[in-house]
Amino acid sequence: MAYAVVAQYRCAPADADAVRAALLKAQAASRAEPANLMYEVHAVEGEPGGFLLYERYVDREGFEAHKAADHFKEVVVGVVWPLLVERTVTFAEVL
Repeated sequence: MAYAVVAQYRCAPADADAVRAALLKAQAASRAEPANLMYEVHAVEGEPGGFLLYERYVDREGFEAHKAADHFKEVVVGVVWPLLVERTVTFAEVL
């Protein structure tokens, strides 16, 4: 069953350009993963430093493989997460 991830990120407005660039880099690499069905990065309207990510994978194992990927560790864990002031993630099975 397909697996979805919705992440809401917020950083200081001063860090928004760096976070945006890193998220777009992560988007390009993630879309090339075999189990990835969709990876969309959105800037939240009216909220400088606000981002929404919507991801879909073939299954939960595909998402686990995504988290284990070098690009995830380097870009998301290494660059994006340290710049965030808030991070909320929702996991769901697609019906």
